[in-house]
Amino acid sequence: MKNKTLHRVFEMAKPHRKTIIIVTLLALVITIIEMFKPYIIKIAIDDYLSKGIYQKGIITIGILGAIYIGIVILGNIIDFISSTATNMMGENVIYSIRNRLFKYTQNASIPFHDKTPAGKLFVRITNDVEDISTLFKDVLTTFFKDIILIIGIVVVMLVLSAKLSMLSFIVIPFIIIFSITLTRLLNKIYSKSKVIKTELNTFLAESIYGSKLIKIFNIQKEKQQECEKYTTDFRNSRLPSGIIEGLLPALMTILENLAIAIIVWACVNHWFNIGLDVGLIYVFITYIKQLFEPITRTIENMESVQEAFVSINKIYDILDRKEYLEDLETGTELKNVNGKIEFKNVWFSYDNKNWVLKNVSFTIEPGQSVALVGKTGCGKTTITNLINRFYEIQQGEILLDGVNIKNINKRSLREHIGIILQDPFIFARSIKENIKLNSNISDEDIDEAIRLSSAEEFVNSLPNGVEEIAKERGTSFSAGQKQLLAFARIFAHNPSIFILDEATANIDTYTEQLIQKSIDTISAKKTSIFIAHRLATIVNVDKIIVLDAGEIVEMGSHNELLHTGGYYSKLYNSYYASLQ
Repeated sequence: MKNKTLHRVFEMAKPHRKTIIIVTLLALVITIIEMFKPYIIKIAIDDYLSKGIYQKGIITIGILGAIYIGIVILGNIIDFISSTATNMMGENVIYSIRNRLFKYTQNASIPFHDKTPAGKLFVRITNDVEDISTLFKDVLTTFFKDIILIIGIVVVMLVLSAKLSMLSFIVIPFIIIFSITLTRLLNKIYSKSKVIKTELNTFLAESIYGSKLIKIFNIQKEKQQECEKYTTDFRNSRLPSGIIEGLLPALMTILENLAIAIIVWACVNHWFNIGLDVGLIYVFITYIKQLFEPITRTIENMESVQEAFVSINKIYDILDRKEYLEDLETGTELKNVNGKIEFKNVWFSYDNKNWVLKNVSFTIEPGQSVALVGKTGCGKTTITNLINRFYEIQQGEILLDGVNIKNINKRSLREHIGIILQDPFIFARSIKENIKLNSNISDEDIDEAIRLSSAEEFVNSLPNGVEEIAKERGTSFSAGQKQLLAFARIFAHNPSIFILDEATANIDTYTEQLIQKSIDTISAKKTSIFIAHRLATIVNVDKIIVLDAGEIVEMGSHNELLHTGGYYSKLYNSYYASLQ
């Protein structure tokens, strides 16, 4: 798993190889400067101050000071360039991964969204991407410099004094043991914490979207208790990491000072014939501090690294699920659609176990208006979903103008089918944008669509007319007003096939009559499919298809089905009896 995660990190960084090479070279220069700084002080102490001289050859102690200041300034400039380059690379990586994730969610099939909570996707696109941002912008900024600095300091220390170096490195095994042990613990903690965090965010998203329902049923207290449970679990999952993160710096400080104490003690007591050279002691103490600084920083960054690794795996768990991606471009491009729809012995199940449609066959002729009737769960909406290829059937064929829809370009197919749902979605955009939906529709066509949908009075009453900005999910409008906008949207896009799923349920009777006239005008020339529980709204359609438990039990016109006295007749009579 770890190798797989690293491979994913390299995959994200691959487009930025030039930047990584440049940053690595700059890190090498910074390392040389960092190692050279204490060595200048050593020269000043051993060759000048300890001997009480100001000048040695042409080099004065003032020149040494100027050189020291110069390399400090140069080091900071290079460090600034390196950090800026790494930050820009990090921003580009995040830009890319966030867009890839969003593109996936837009191109993923409906079954993917059925199985994946929206809150989980929000976490992936926001929180998880931010965790990766920390890895690339903060950790990688120092990673290359720290690795090269550690190697460089070790080499210089060995060159200056192999004996002192070996004494200093006595603490290294302890560092390795602590780091490996605590890293493994942190990895387990962060993996568990990430799962709980996702559950918490999913709960929060659902609770915010369902706030109205929560108020209706007065379950605020129960939801608060749920929230406290999730937040308690999340807090408890994070507490061990806080203890470990507090322990690591303390351990590193102890080991650092232990190494310094060993060096001083060795020099004072002349262990292994080591002399009491003040400059050498200074440079070794400085190098030890410089050595422990990147080690400590690397260990402290483990939290960010572990969280980023967990987030990367969570994100790629989605991106790698290619089976859910829809191919929107392959297939026959539809030009002129007559609107003939045929179902031939169609069997369909959402879970490949329980059949929702069983051997369904029917034909809808071009320009014909058809109503799908039956009890809840009989398969009415499923049929409309299959026409759009939101799901793929297990057996049988669905034909559009004689062509199997499996061979039709999905994007082209859906462009010719317009659906109005009972609860239409309204974006937090202007009314005009909600109708256009990024299509090239003229203002004149929008005005005509608003007129056809009988939404003129409603739109004109708004302070900004068609430029009025809707609130999130259209909460500033009533259910009926949102329905009118949905009709305006469908009229403006003028599809070849209309599907109305209980589309007038939230509209008053007077407005429904006005819209019905527009629907009758348009459906007279286009294939129209109606799903309605109010049977009075479908008495004038050309054909009624009656379903029960996923099977067609009757088919015919309203009058024909009433005269047969069958299933539809009972439904119709029950409907009118309920109005008494």
